[in-house]
Amino acid sequence: MAERSTAAVDVADNGGDEPSAAEAAKATADGVDTQNGRAADGSMPETDGERINPAPAPVAAPELHSGHKLARRYRLEECVTRLDGFSSWRAMDEKLRRAVGVHLLPADHPRARAVLAAARSSALLGDPRFVQVLDAVEENDLVYVVHEWLPDATELTSILALGPLEAHEAYQLVSQVSQAMTAAHREGLAHLRLTPSAILRTSSGQYRIRGLAVNAALRGITSDTPQQADTEAVGALLYAALTQRWPYENDAYGLAGLPKGVGLIAPDQVRAGVHRGLGELAMRALANDGATASRQEPAFTTPEELAKAVAAMPRIRPPEPAFTAPPEYQQTTYQQGSYGRPTPMGLPTVQSHSVTPPPPPLQSRTGRALKWSVAALLIVALGLGSWQLADTLLDRINRGGNSGGETNTQTDSTDDTPKKAEPAKPLKITQAQVITFGGSGVKPETAGNTVDGDASSAWITPRYQNYPKFGNLEENGSGIVVDLGSVQNVSEIDVDFYVAGQRAEMRGAAPEASAPDSLSAFPQRITKLEKANKKLQTTLDAPVRTRYVLIHITELPDDGTGGYRGGISEIKVLGRPS
Repeated sequence: MAERSTAAVDVADNGGDEPSAAEAAKATADGVDTQNGRAADGSMPETDGERINPAPAPVAAPELHSGHKLARRYRLEECVTRLDGFSSWRAMDEKLRRAVGVHLLPADHPRARAVLAAARSSALLGDPRFVQVLDAVEENDLVYVVHEWLPDATELTSILALGPLEAHEAYQLVSQVSQAMTAAHREGLAHLRLTPSAILRTSSGQYRIRGLAVNAALRGITSDTPQQADTEAVGALLYAALTQRWPYENDAYGLAGLPKGVGLIAPDQVRAGVHRGLGELAMRALANDGATASRQEPAFTTPEELAKAVAAMPRIRPPEPAFTAPPEYQQTTYQQGSYGRPTPMGLPTVQSHSVTPPPPPLQSRTGRALKWSVAALLIVALGLGSWQLADTLLDRINRGGNSGGETNTQTDSTDDTPKKAEPAKPLKITQAQVITFGGSGVKPETAGNTVDGDASSAWITPRYQNYPKFGNLEENGSGIVVDLGSVQNVSEIDVDFYVAGQRAEMRGAAPEASAPDSLSAFPQRITKLEKANKKLQTTLDAPVRTRYVLIHITELPDDGTGGYRGGISEIKVLGRPS
């Protein structure tokens, strides 16, 4: 099947001299990376089939200012990029009260139509691993693209400025990015500007990719082999993560390039201690014109080939948490003392103070008599107390036996029976969406079928061949997250599965969670992970307080033909008032 791409790869230097490695590359959160105030265009060598369209005739960027509103909704706040006739801004969506990014260019700009087409195609993907396009509009002689702004995310450029990544983190990077690009290429979309500034790491440890198709369209970059170009770009990211060096001769993105004239060398020859398996993957992704430097393995030409190779390698465990030793025990002056130790020359002599010994115990005849008197008084007091306690208990038993009927009547008249708990009521579900953990989006557009009240409709996964774990494309499975609108007391959950035999569990997010996007964001385990029948229902002894409930599926059942498929038909959540 021929590749279809709405954008192209930027693999050559568009802007002349590259800055030194000591100057960290800046990249704005709007998805257009800049460096020292100008575009930080790539420094990857140009390969066959890739081309950069000539720069268009100068088109004046729209003369807008902070405070200007678009569509009476998006208020521009800060211009972060102005390049090639377009500008990028940090803005405020006054309707939803959240920060957004905006790309602006004149409607008569030579690339305006391509940018609109790329933005609208990217918006249709709906994969949460990409920074989402929220709007793409042509209005009043302007074309603008609105997308997410992630204030809590950190660019890979900034992370690499601190040093190379340890092996587990580099594994997570290449795994998540390659799987995300595999999903994008299945829909005919290419990124083609996968630079360190296009990769964001969220506070939860997930990697998000920004500028899918749009960044390349803004620069007029095209490619005849978009899959190979994106694969090589992922290889460059992995190489940089392992070595803190850019795998080409030119310095770029705040990273020093390789020594001139030596060509592409293996990561373990650049830096000691590099994980061998990851280093080989980086070489196979980069060396698309031949074999790798360390082993005669075929080069990767698509992100899917790279993603499968990453999934097949032995899992890399995260590093053990560092143990901080307690501070060394410091002796006090009293413990150190100077008794029996010579005073060093030149130090003042410490004056010794005599310590008054404690008074001796009562050893005289009077003292012994006093001790025996106190002991006798204590014995008498204990005896009297025990006798009074026994007398009281016997009296109560006698009175209870003589008037048993009356006592029973009084007991029956006292209402100590606990009040019957109110029955659970269905809780309103405001939204249902697909969540994935390290894999591709699994038909997010049908998530609403799980909460529409119709058991005949369902969210159904694609059919995966040979592997029950979503074709080995999902690291920790997938599932549906239902949003209750606010924190509720969840006491019952009723799930109808599309087919029996799925390995599943139920989890709840922390009460303070907002838009959880990782498995660790659902710490409240409601049911254990096990194979489920076609219907799974649970009633909790104690309600779980949460706003988000996750139906988590890790393995799919065999459909009898060598394939694996699953899904969810209906989800109901019930609760009791606080």
